[in-house]
Amino acid sequence: MVESAIPWLSALFVIGGLAALAWSSDLFVAGASSLARAFGISPLIIGMVIIGFGTSAPEFCVSVMSGLDGHANISLGNAYGSDAFNIAIILGVSAFIYPLAVRPAVALLAGGCLVSISLFSMWLLRDGACSRLEGLILVAAFAIIMPLYCWYDQRMKNKNELACGESKDDCGKKSENKESMAISAIKLIVGLSVLIASSHLLIKGSVNIAKFFGVSDLVVGLTIVAAGTSLPELASAIASARRKEHEFVLGNIIGSNIFNTLTVVGVAVSISPIVPEDGVSGFSKYIIMRDLPYVTMLSLSLIIFGLNWRRLREPGRFGRRVACVWIASFLLYTALMFIQETGGR
Repeated sequence: MVESAIPWLSALFVIGGLAALAWSSDLFVAGASSLARAFGISPLIIGMVIIGFGTSAPEFCVSVMSGLDGHANISLGNAYGSDAFNIAIILGVSAFIYPLAVRPAVALLAGGCLVSISLFSMWLLRDGACSRLEGLILVAAFAIIMPLYCWYDQRMKNKNELACGESKDDCGKKSENKESMAISAIKLIVGLSVLIASSHLLIKGSVNIAKFFGVSDLVVGLTIVAAGTSLPELASAIASARRKEHEFVLGNIIGSNIFNTLTVVGVAVSISPIVPEDGVSGFSKYIIMRDLPYVTMLSLSLIIFGLNWRRLREPGRFGRRVACVWIASFLLYTALMFIQETGGR
C-alpha cells in the first residue's frame, strides 16, 4: 500500500515543483527588473541579462542542486535538454504562431556562437569528466561572450527604435511609475527562495519516479525537468510572438541557451566536479553521443533557416515549415532517447 502511494506522492512533488518554479521565476523576474530600473540600468541590459537570468534561474537552481545531490545526469541533462527544448519547441511554437523575421547578422552571430559553445562543451566532456577548473572556464567564457553580445545588440537596436518601443518621453514616464525598491526587493528574495525550495521538491520527485519505473536519471533530466524549467521562456516567447516582438523572442532563446550551456553547467560543475569512478564516465555516454550533437544541429539550423539565401543582405524568416521541422525533430529525438535509455522496453 505504501509502495503504491510512492509514485503518486512523487508525482505531486513534480507537479507542485513545476508550478512553484513557474510562479517563483515570474516573481523573481519582476523584482529584478524593478530593481534594475530603479538603479538606472538600461532596458537592453534588463532584457538580456536580468530577465534572461530570471527565465533560466529554474535551470540554474535545479542543475546546482542536482550536482550537490550527486545526480550529474539530471544536472547536465537539464541544461542541455533545456537548450534543445528552447529551440525546437519554444522557438518552434513561436514561429508556428507567427513567422519570425531574422536579421542576417543575428542569425550568423547567434547561430555561430551557440554552435561554438556546444562544440566546446563536447570537447570538455570528451573524457567523461568535468573538473572544477573546466567549470570555471565555462563561467569565464560566459562573462566574456554575454557583454559582447549585449554590446552588439545595443549597437544594432540604436539604429531602429527604443527598446521599449515607444518615445523617450513615454519611457521616462514608465520609469517614474516603477514600484518601490522595498517591494521589488521582497519579490526578488521571495522568488529566489521559492525557486530553491521548489528545485529540491522537483528533483526528489523526479528521482523517485525514475527509480520506481526503472527510467534513468538522464531521461528525467532531459524531459520532465528540462521542459518544466523552460516554462518561463515558453510563456514569454508565445506572448511575444503574438505581439510580433520578433527580436525579443530570439534574444530570450539565445541568451537563455548561452546561460544554460556556460553558466548553469559551469557553476554546477564548479561546486560539484564530475569525476569518473573506476574508469567509468561520471555521466551518461549519450550526452556526448546524442544530446550535445542534437543541440549543436539545432544551433546550426538557426543559420541554415535564418538566412535569406537568395538575398543574403535581407532578413530571413523562421516560418511554419521550419517550426514543423523543429518540433518533429524533437519528437523523434525524444522517442530515440526513451528507446536507448530503456533498452527498448
